[in-house]
Amino acid sequence: MGIVQTQSIKNTIITFFGFGIGAVNALFLYTNFLGKMHYGIVQTILSGANIMMPIMAFGAQSTLIRFFSHYKTEEKRDEFLTFMLFFPLLLIVPISLLFYIFYDPISNGWVIENPSLKPFFWLIPVVGLFMAYFELFYAWVKVHMKSVVGNLISEVLYRFVIMVLLIAVHFNWITKDTCIYGIALSYLAQLIGMQLYAFSVKRPVFRFVIPENLKEIVQYSFFIIVSGGIAVMLVDFDKVMIPLYLDISQNALYGVAIFIATVIAVPSRAMTQIVAPITAKLIVEKKHDELQDLYKKSAINLQLIGGFLMMLIFLNIKQLYLLIPNNYNAGINVVFMIGLSKFYDVLLGNNNSIIVNTKYYRMVLFFGVFTVFLMIGLNMLLIPIYGIFGSALATLITVAIYNTIKLIFVVKKMNLYPFTIKTLYSLGILLVCFLLFYFWDFHFDGFFIGKIAIAPIINIALKSILITIFYLVANYKFTISQEFNAIANSILKKVKLIK
Repeated sequence: MGIVQTQSIKNTIITFFGFGIGAVNALFLYTNFLGKMHYGIVQTILSGANIMMPIMAFGAQSTLIRFFSHYKTEEKRDEFLTFMLFFPLLLIVPISLLFYIFYDPISNGWVIENPSLKPFFWLIPVVGLFMAYFELFYAWVKVHMKSVVGNLISEVLYRFVIMVLLIAVHFNWITKDTCIYGIALSYLAQLIGMQLYAFSVKRPVFRFVIPENLKEIVQYSFFIIVSGGIAVMLVDFDKVMIPLYLDISQNALYGVAIFIATVIAVPSRAMTQIVAPITAKLIVEKKHDELQDLYKKSAINLQLIGGFLMMLIFLNIKQLYLLIPNNYNAGINVVFMIGLSKFYDVLLGNNNSIIVNTKYYRMVLFFGVFTVFLMIGLNMLLIPIYGIFGSALATLITVAIYNTIKLIFVVKKMNLYPFTIKTLYSLGILLVCFLLFYFWDFHFDGFFIGKIAIAPIINIALKSILITIFYLVANYKFTISQEFNAIANSILKKVKLIK
C-alpha cells in the first residue's frame, strides 16, 4: 500500500487539521458568536445543499473516476475530461429553472414552521451548485493521483474563511445575516481554489467530442445520482427534516453533536481520496487478489483508527460538553447514536468504492431507495416523539440496515471479505476499553483561567492519555494491523526500545 499509505497519512494529517479548525468553529465560535437560531439556519442550508449536490453534479465526480482508466490515449482522455466539464449542465439548468419557478411551494413547508429561514432558503441550490463543481474538479485531480493539495483545499480553505467570518461577527464588523451569506460564498472560494489547482495538474485541452460509450456513462451517472443521493441523505436528511417538526435552534444542538461524532470517519474520508481510484483501476484490470488485499487492509486499519477516535469521544463526552457554552448538552445522546453509525461506515473499508465500480452497481439501487424511504419514515415517526434523539436513532437504524445490505452484496457478488479474526479481536479491545474507562472521570474542579473552566480540559487530557496507552498497547500486542505494528516498530527502534 505504498502510495495509499503515503497519501493517506498526508491526507489524514490535513483532514485532522481541517477538522481542528472546524472543531473551533462548530464547538466554540458558532455556539458563542452566532447563536442557536442562526447556527440552525446554517445547518439547514448546508444539509439541503449537500442533498442537492449529487443531482447538480449529475454524478460526474464518480463517473469521471470510474471511466477515466478506460481511455488509454491522451487524446481520448482529453475528450472525456472536456465532456465531463459540461455534463452536469444537463441537470443544473432545468433544476435551477424549476426551483426558481416553484420557489414558494418548495420553501413553504420549512418557512411556515421557521419564518427566520425565509431570507436564506434560496441559498440551498446555489451552494449545492458550488459543491457539485467542486467535487468534479476534485475528481479531476484524484484520477491523476494528486489528492493531497486537493484535500487541503477541501478540508481547510472554507473552514478558515468561516472562522474569519465568525470572528468578524464577534467584533460587530458584520451582522449575523451577512455571516450566513458569507458562509455560502466560502464554498465558492473552495470551488475556485480547486478549479485552479485541477487545471494546474492537468490543463484542459478542449476537445468537444461525445464519448462512444455515452449510454453507459449516462446510465452510470443516473446510478450515482441515486446512490450518491442516498449516501448524502443518510448523513444530512435528518438535519433537513428537523426544522419541519422542531424549532430551527434544535438543528444547532444536533449539528454540534453530528460534528463531534463525524470525527470518527475522518480517517476513512482521508484514505478514500486515494483508495477510490486505485479500487477502480484494480477492478478494470480484474486483479481480484490485490483488490481483496486492499479491502481487508483498508477495513482493519480504518477500524483501528476509527475505533480509537470513537473511544476518545465516547469516554470523554460529558467533560467535552462542559466546554461548550450555552447549554448544548441535550445532544450528548445524539453523539452516541451517530458515532456508532459512523463506526459501522468505517468498518467496511473501501466497500462503497468497490460497489460503484463494478458491473453490478445497478442492483443495489432498489435497496438504496428502500433505505431512503425507511429513513424518512423513521424520522417522521421518531422526531415528534423523541426530538433530535429520535432523528439520531432513525439514522443509526437506517445506516445499520443499509451498510449490512452493501456488505452482503460485496460478499455474495464479488467474493470479497473485509473481515478476519483480527476484526473480532479489535472489537473485543474496544469493548474492554469502554468498560474500563466510561464509568469514571478525574475530578479536578474549580480551575479557571479568567472565565474559562480548565478542569474539563485537564480531565480529558489525563483520561485520554490512559486510554491511548491501553488502546495502542493492546492493538500492538494482538497485532491487529500489520501496518500499525510496522509503524510502531519503526518508532520503537528509533527510540531504541527494541532492536
